[in-house]
Amino acid sequence: AAKGAGRRQHVLFTAELDRAARDRVQMQTELRHAIDREEFVLHFQPRVRPADGKVISAEALLRWQHPQRGLLPPGAFIELAEACGVIEEIGAWVLAAACAQAAAWRRQGIALGRLSINVSTRQFVSGDLPARVRSTLERHRLPGNALELEVTESLLTNDPGEARAQLAELRGRGVTVALDDFGTGYSSMAMLRQLPIDVMKVDRSFVVGLGHDDGAMAVTRAIVALAHSLRLHLVAEGVETEAQAEVLRALGCDELQGYLFSRPVPAAQFPALPGLAPPAAGGRLSLVP
Repeated sequence: AAKGAGRRQHVLFTAELDRAARDRVQMQTELRHAIDREEFVLHFQPRVRPADGKVISAEALLRWQHPQRGLLPPGAFIELAEACGVIEEIGAWVLAAACAQAAAWRRQGIALGRLSINVSTRQFVSGDLPARVRSTLERHRLPGNALELEVTESLLTNDPGEARAQLAELRGRGVTVALDDFGTGYSSMAMLRQLPIDVMKVDRSFVVGLGHDDGAMAVTRAIVALAHSLRLHLVAEGVETEAQAEVLRALGCDELQGYLFSRPVPAAQFPALPGLAPPAAGGRLSLVP
């Protein structure tokens, strides 16, 4: 605890520290068995076309159905999974489960341009990600453009080249790459145009201020203009009010995502969502605005 607080710090031992340490060790042990016990599930949040509210893509979001703690969001365990070395195994499960669900929806005639999953920095360390993605898509008979991988700014800004090379290989196979939470990291303008990305996501921290915060409006307008100038597909997340949606429509965002349209729902509930488009004749969603 003292090391975590920074240099030259001291912390007095308390019973709470002991409980927290024991809880962390127990969670680590439970995480290692969660996949074998089939405790992970995916929920899906739709992304809609601003003009008419049609659902044209979705994001798959991981949940842990813990037998004692209930349904846990990623924030409750992902950092721990990375620390104890099981994130690659969990990431592989997410990839397989998301592709299996995307294939099932296609067989049912559900028109969904692509399904997005989050990829951890640790999943690039081994260099196996492109081969894993390729084999998973082939196993489920999906084209590359059915899948979108969301990566963070920190991955690409701190990357010596390995992750970019893997992303470039994936893009060469048709997989879409999205830069998540843009504006919260350290991307420079010079670097941004060289990144292997197709989609830029506007962070919810900017969206929440739209309509009443001039600063949020100015930053969002700049992000939209930047994305369009680089010919990137633009997704705004965290949309909770119609006022926010109207601003984003007027600015020219390509897709909107947030509680205004739907919370993340289990796969069985997704086909019943309002705005889900009927099967489209010919082709997938174009990423060019």
